[in-house]
Amino acid sequence: MPLVFEPLSRQHDRAAFSCGQPALDDYLKRQARQDVERRFAFCYVLCERGNSTIQGYYTLSSISVDLTDLPPEIRSRLPRYGVVPATLVGRLAVDSRFHGQGLGSALLVDAVRRTAESYAAAALVIVDAIDDAAEAFYRHFGFLPLGGGERRLYLPLPDVRRYFTPRGG
Repeated sequence: MPLVFEPLSRQHDRAAFSCGQPALDDYLKRQARQDVERRFAFCYVLCERGNSTIQGYYTLSSISVDLTDLPPEIRSRLPRYGVVPATLVGRLAVDSRFHGQGLGSALLVDAVRRTAESYAAAALVIVDAIDDAAEAFYRHFGFLPLGGGERRLYLPLPDVRRYFTPRGG
C-alpha cells in the first residue's frame, strides 16, 4: 500500500504511536486533535492508504521571529518590520516501529513543501529540535541556528522553494 500524508482525524490510531520521545508521544495522544480543532496547529500524519496506523506526524503553525534574531545577511533581504512571519514545524516524529526507513526525511520534505506552496505569509521555516540527534537531522537539510532560542533552527523561504519544491513548480 502506498504511504499518504493526511490531516489528523478521529480515524487515526493515536494511542498506538510511540517514537521514543515521551513529549512527542503525549502531544499526539493528548493534545494534537484539540490544537487542530482550535486552529492552533495543523497536524499531518503519514500512514498507508486505508490504514489507521500512524507511522509519523508533524505539526505546522504560524510564528513570529524577532528580526534581530536573524543574521545580518538574512535581515538585509527582509522588510524592516520588528518581527518576521514564519511557519513553525513544531513537532516531527516517526513511530519507533518505522525508524530507519527515511520517513523523517519524507515528513520534513512534506512539511516544508506545504509551507512553500502555502498562501500564508512566511519568510522562514522554523524548527525546534528536541535533542542533539534532531538538531543534526535538521542541519543536514540546511537549517541554521536561530538566535533567541535553544535548538531553534531556521531555513529562509527562498531556500525552501529552491530545495524542497519540484523543478518547474
